[in-house]
Amino acid sequence: MALINELQAQMKTAMKAKDKETLSVVRMLKAAVQNKQISLGHDLTEDDEKSVLATELKQRKDSLAEFKAAGRDDLVAQLEGEIKIVESYLPAQLDEAAVESLVDSVIQETGATGKADFGKVMKTLMPKVKGQADGALVNRIVKAKLS
Repeated sequence: MALINELQAQMKTAMKAKDKETLSVVRMLKAAVQNKQISLGHDLTEDDEKSVLATELKQRKDSLAEFKAAGRDDLVAQLEGEIKIVESYLPAQLDEAAVESLVDSVIQETGATGKADFGKVMKTLMPKVKGQADGALVNRIVKAKLS
Protein backbone atom coordinates (compact mmCIF):
# COMPACT_ATOMS: atom_id res chain seq x y z
CA MET A 1 0.00 0.00 0.00
CA ALA A 2 2.98 2.30 0.54
CA LEU A 3 3.69 2.31 -3.19
CA ILE A 4 0.16 3.52 -4.00
CA ASN A 5 0.60 6.42 -1.58
CA GLU A 6 4.00 7.26 -3.05
CA LEU A 7 2.59 7.17 -6.58
CA GLN A 8 -0.33 9.38 -5.55
CA ALA A 9 2.05 11.95 -4.04
CA GLN A 10 4.25 11.84 -7.14
CA MET A 11 1.17 12.40 -9.33
CA LYS A 12 0.30 15.55 -7.38
CA THR A 13 3.86 16.82 -7.66
CA ALA A 14 3.93 16.15 -11.41
CA MET A 15 0.57 17.90 -11.86
CA LYS A 16 1.76 20.98 -9.99
CA ALA A 17 4.99 21.04 -12.01
CA LYS A 18 3.02 20.47 -15.26
CA ASP A 19 5.36 17.54 -16.01
CA LYS A 20 3.21 15.60 -18.46
CA GLU A 21 5.68 12.77 -19.08
CA THR A 22 6.14 11.92 -15.41
CA LEU A 23 2.43 12.28 -14.76
CA SER A 24 1.59 9.89 -17.58
CA VAL A 25 4.07 7.24 -16.42
CA VAL A 26 3.06 7.51 -12.76
CA ARG A 27 -0.61 7.17 -13.73
CA MET A 28 0.17 4.01 -15.71
CA LEU A 29 2.13 2.58 -12.79
CA LYS A 30 -0.63 3.38 -10.33
CA ALA A 31 -3.21 1.78 -12.61
CA ALA A 32 -1.06 -1.35 -12.96
CA VAL A 33 -0.66 -1.62 -9.18
CA GLN A 34 -4.38 -1.11 -8.59
CA ASN A 35 -5.30 -3.66 -11.26
CA LYS A 36 -3.00 -6.23 -9.65
CA GLN A 37 -4.53 -5.46 -6.26
CA ILE A 38 -8.05 -5.96 -7.65
CA SER A 39 -7.11 -9.21 -9.41
CA LEU A 40 -5.57 -10.62 -6.20
CA GLY A 41 -8.42 -9.36 -4.04
CA HIS A 42 -6.18 -8.06 -1.23
CA ASP A 43 -3.55 -5.42 -0.51
CA LEU A 44 -0.26 -6.05 -2.27
CA THR A 45 2.82 -7.16 -0.40
CA GLU A 46 6.13 -5.46 -1.08
CA ASP A 47 7.11 -8.40 -3.32
CA ASP A 48 3.85 -8.03 -5.29
CA GLU A 49 4.57 -4.33 -5.78
CA LYS A 50 8.11 -5.08 -6.97
CA SER A 51 6.72 -7.68 -9.35
CA VAL A 52 4.30 -5.19 -10.91
CA LEU A 53 7.04 -2.59 -11.30
CA ALA A 54 9.45 -5.15 -12.76
CA THR A 55 6.80 -6.18 -15.29
CA GLU A 56 6.22 -2.57 -16.30
CA LEU A 57 9.98 -2.03 -16.65
CA LYS A 58 10.39 -5.17 -18.75
CA GLN A 59 7.56 -4.13 -21.08
CA ARG A 60 9.21 -0.78 -21.66
CA LYS A 61 12.65 -2.32 -22.24
CA ASP A 62 11.18 -4.77 -24.75
CA SER A 63 9.45 -1.92 -26.56
CA LEU A 64 12.67 0.09 -26.50
CA ALA A 65 14.54 -2.70 -28.29
CA GLU A 66 11.80 -2.95 -30.92
CA PHE A 67 11.71 0.82 -31.49
CA LYS A 68 15.50 0.95 -31.84
CA ALA A 69 15.38 -1.86 -34.38
CA ALA A 70 12.67 -0.01 -36.33
CA GLY A 71 14.62 3.26 -36.25
CA ARG A 72 11.95 5.16 -34.29
CA ASP A 73 14.26 7.58 -32.50
CA ASP A 74 11.36 9.80 -31.39
CA LEU A 75 9.80 6.92 -29.44
CA VAL A 76 13.18 5.68 -28.19
CA ALA A 77 13.84 8.97 -26.39
CA GLN A 78 10.38 8.96 -24.82
CA LEU A 79 10.72 5.36 -23.62
CA GLU A 80 14.16 5.99 -22.14
CA GLY A 81 12.60 8.73 -20.02
CA GLU A 82 9.80 6.38 -18.94
CA ILE A 83 12.31 3.68 -18.01
CA LYS A 84 14.19 6.11 -15.74
CA ILE A 85 10.95 7.01 -13.97
CA VAL A 86 9.95 3.34 -13.45
CA GLU A 87 13.46 2.46 -12.23
CA SER A 88 13.23 5.19 -9.60
CA TYR A 89 10.54 3.14 -7.82
CA LEU A 90 12.49 -0.12 -7.91
CA PRO A 91 15.33 -1.04 -5.56
CA ALA A 92 18.84 -0.50 -6.90
CA GLN A 93 19.67 -2.97 -9.64
CA LEU A 94 22.37 -5.54 -8.96
CA ASP A 95 25.40 -5.39 -11.21
CA GLU A 96 26.67 -8.42 -13.09
CA ALA A 97 29.31 -9.27 -10.47
CA ALA A 98 26.71 -9.29 -7.68
CA VAL A 99 24.43 -11.53 -9.73
CA GLU A 100 27.32 -13.91 -10.43
CA SER A 101 28.08 -14.07 -6.72
CA LEU A 102 24.44 -14.91 -5.94
CA VAL A 103 24.39 -17.53 -8.70
CA ASP A 104 27.52 -19.17 -7.27
CA SER A 105 26.02 -19.31 -3.77
CA VAL A 106 22.71 -20.75 -5.05
CA ILE A 107 24.55 -23.38 -7.12
CA GLN A 108 26.41 -24.46 -3.97
CA GLU A 109 23.22 -24.32 -1.91
CA THR A 110 21.26 -26.49 -4.34
CA GLY A 111 24.14 -28.80 -5.21
CA ALA A 112 23.65 -28.17 -8.93
CA THR A 113 26.19 -29.82 -11.19
CA GLY A 114 25.02 -29.39 -14.77
CA LYS A 115 22.42 -28.13 -17.22
CA ALA A 116 19.85 -30.58 -15.86
CA ASP A 117 19.78 -28.57 -12.61
CA PHE A 118 19.00 -25.26 -14.36
CA GLY A 119 15.36 -25.20 -13.22
CA LYS A 120 16.28 -25.96 -9.61
CA VAL A 121 18.81 -23.11 -9.53
CA MET A 122 16.44 -20.60 -11.18
CA LYS A 123 13.60 -21.56 -8.82
CA THR A 124 15.78 -20.79 -5.80
CA LEU A 125 17.53 -17.76 -7.29
CA MET A 126 14.72 -15.72 -8.84
CA PRO A 127 12.92 -14.84 -5.58
CA LYS A 128 16.25 -13.52 -4.24
CA VAL A 129 16.79 -11.16 -7.19
CA LYS A 130 13.18 -10.25 -7.96
CA GLY A 131 13.00 -6.61 -8.98
CA GLN A 132 16.76 -6.21 -8.54
CA ALA A 133 18.12 -7.92 -11.64
CA ASP A 134 17.00 -8.49 -15.19
CA GLY A 135 15.76 -12.05 -15.69
CA ALA A 136 17.61 -12.36 -19.01
CA LEU A 137 20.91 -11.48 -17.30
CA VAL A 138 20.27 -14.01 -14.53
CA ASN A 139 19.31 -16.66 -17.09
CA ARG A 140 22.48 -16.06 -19.14
CA ILE A 141 24.77 -16.22 -16.08
CA VAL A 142 23.16 -19.40 -14.72
CA LYS A 143 23.46 -21.11 -18.12
CA ALA A 144 27.13 -20.11 -18.38
CA LYS A 145 27.91 -21.39 -14.86
CA LEU A 146 26.14 -24.71 -15.38
CA SER A 147 27.63 -25.56 -18.76
